Amino acid sequence: MSDAAKLVLGEKDAELGIRHGTIGPDVVDIAALYRDTGLFTYDPGFTSTASCESKITYIDGDEGVLLHRGYPIEQLAEKGDFLEICYLLLYGELPTQQERDDFIYRVTRHTMVHEQMTKFFSGFRRDAHPMAVMVGSVGALSAFYHDSTDITDPHQRMVASIRMVAKIPTLAAMAYKYHIGQPFVYPRNDLSYAENFLHMCFAVPCEPYQINPVLAKAMDRIFILHADHEQNASTSTVRLAGSSGANPFACIAAGVACLWGPAHGGANEAALNMLTEIGTKDRIPEFIARAKDKNDPFRLMGFGHRVYKNYDPRAKIMQQTCHEVLDELGLKDDPLLEVAMELEHIALNDPYFIEKKLYPNVDFYSGITLKALGFPTTMFTVLFAVARTVGWIAQWKEMIEDPQQRIGRPRQLYTGAPQRDYLSLDDRS
Repeated sequence: MSDAAKLVLGEKDAELGIRHGTIGPDVVDIAALYRDTGLFTYDPGFTSTASCESKITYIDGDEGVLLHRGYPIEQLAEKGDFLEICYLLLYGELPTQQERDDFIYRVTRHTMVHEQMTKFFSGFRRDAHPMAVMVGSVGALSAFYHDSTDITDPHQRMVASIRMVAKIPTLAAMAYKYHIGQPFVYPRNDLSYAENFLHMCFAVPCEPYQINPVLAKAMDRIFILHADHEQNASTSTVRLAGSSGANPFACIAAGVACLWGPAHGGANEAALNMLTEIGTKDRIPEFIARAKDKNDPFRLMGFGHRVYKNYDPRAKIMQQTCHEVLDELGLKDDPLLEVAMELEHIALNDPYFIEKKLYPNVDFYSGITLKALGFPTTMFTVLFAVARTVGWIAQWKEMIEDPQQRIGRPRQLYTGAPQRDYLSLDDRS
């Protein structure tokens, strides 16, 4: 820590340290503010607060930059595969060939879940939302794998990390199969991570399932683009749960629950629902006019981003992947996808959208792509959870190994009633 900021509070001064990151804005260290001044800071949503120190992911929303361990997302998505990015997020460096082979072997040999988990699924209603099933089943992993819940043991932390990267896709596929009433499909060790997931989701016992390499590559890219995204709501939830010493499976289940919110992981589902509401290309002008009307509550989903004030760097890659999938499947004439493509064209050329920087974001393209791959909208957030699991685990692992880690305890600005005396029932008017 070097340099200092001075905070003037009436006749009192407080000297606050300034911390410098590798890149990005400096931060004012207010850890001792309450101790020294008796005051808290007020920051709803923590939008101006650094809640931790991290070496995993860096975002520059103004410039449209996303780095994992220093590597641009564009390079990782173009040249790497998902398990290589998993290794990078977990261990800090890209793997050597030997490290890569060993990591893939360990993940692949952990993809099966305990057979009694199948009975756990049968306890859910037939029409249960797959995300409800995921929240329960991910948390239930801690009831089956007691030998990897001791967070003080580095080996157990490693085993838990591998298990979750390996098993959560299996749980997600089981949630999907249960949702549509088909039998569970066991994982196969001869397939890649993305191929195995597609196989578990779409294979049926009565005929062989052929892996389409274009679709498998698209699935792998979707996983890469959603692997981690700094201190977002679900990641912060995982860290907050983990700060209490909760076991890793419970922490990841908390992240899944947070991700379920429509303002977070449900954005791609909301974007596709919007396209369904529009229905046909001829109705697009009506909805564009509504989006521009300040007095109309309607807004276009899948456009713009809270963090990226410029173009979402993931959207460029997802756009390319989306068109590759549509071309491969011959779906350019699908009415819903025609609406999407026309909206994309307008957003990239209309002065209103350009001025407001309302570009299509990753959720816009991923929703279209996932629909084309054959997933119902109820599965979109589940797939997001599969991808984000490794980011949650990397962030959890980093927090546990941070010597400065303390249990999270945000404060508040209390605006309720002042202290008052209890009145007996007869004295209350």
